Amino acid sequence: MKTLVLGGYGNFGARICRALAGDPAIQLLVGGRDRVRAEAMARELGAGAQGVAIDLDSPGFTGELRQLGVELLIHTAGPFQQQAYRVAEAAAAAGCHYIDLADGRRFVCDFAAAMNPAFRAAGRVAISGASTVPALSSAVIDHLCAGWQRIDTIDICIAPAQTAPRGRATIEAVLSYCGAPIQVWTEGRWQARPGWGQPERIEFSRLRPRLGALCDIPDLELFPVHYRVGRRVMFRAALEVGLTQRVFAMLARLRTWGVLPQPRRLGGLLNAMAPALDFLGTSLGGMVVRATGADAQGQAVARSWHITADHDHGPEIPCMAAILLARKLAAGAALPVGAHACLGLLKLAEFKPEFDRWGMVSEVVDDGTPAA
Repeated sequence: MKTLVLGGYGNFGARICRALAGDPAIQLLVGGRDRVRAEAMARELGAGAQGVAIDLDSPGFTGELRQLGVELLIHTAGPFQQQAYRVAEAAAAAGCHYIDLADGRRFVCDFAAAMNPAFRAAGRVAISGASTVPALSSAVIDHLCAGWQRIDTIDICIAPAQTAPRGRATIEAVLSYCGAPIQVWTEGRWQARPGWGQPERIEFSRLRPRLGALCDIPDLELFPVHYRVGRRVMFRAALEVGLTQRVFAMLARLRTWGVLPQPRRLGGLLNAMAPALDFLGTSLGGMVVRATGADAQGQAVARSWHITADHDHGPEIPCMAAILLARKLAAGAALPVGAHACLGLLKLAEFKPEFDRWGMVSEVVDDGTPAA
């Protein structure tokens, strides 16, 4: 299957390319605006990989996909918070499958309704959110809550390592909703909470406790409906250096007060300053997913899933779902035709070999009887 990774020499795209290079079922194209970088990445990979210069904003983008004979397009050129569906529309028009790593709430949540007719007509598969959320997070919930009569609460927290690779675009994306009102399902109803505001202490099985604050992701909207969650769905990010977490909380307050209406403009400055704090952190990151509800016998139950990634391998996790799905498509696996958010398309067990490849430690913990 001729597979184009758009943004293939970027932070996440390069990781996906390295994972797919050499797969006998995949002919890999490393794509991006910079031909020199694309070709250099392809040479590094070997195994028949080819570097191509391609611009998603080009008027001839659809025609270029057809000319290259692309059968699967993996879109990693984020951030997705401000993107429309131009790349997906081009993929459908060119008759190729489509996967993206989007974590933008509106992008993922509105994807199926917007793109399903085009991909069903093309007889192709389109999957949005093939990343940590909601692809991995939903696989974890399916595993933790298998057989349960109901789910009362879901709490997710991602804890990146301080020294893990980061970029200006990523920081600008998270700052775009810093201090903005985010609709959250809590206390059994939708309520507005400020992004990155009101940090709380989060416990992990193999990490030191951290402060975590609300982030705007697709799970906040998808999970209450998909899992019929009774009381709460919450997602937080917990930065390793507490000072950084408090700076984000202060920026959130400034936006709430009307003093700083566009925090994202500080993305470049914060990205440049971040390495100065690396000495306060480590290369250890992780994630925790907690759920409470009633088990098959109707008894109150609380379980959690934890993963720890050392040596700055945490950024491999957002790439895993796209890698697994690309291999499935290339192997001829039957995936549902049409456009979908990446919910329930992968089992947690399918991620295990990828976790092992990077020396990541994951575990399920019985948290006892949930608090009232």
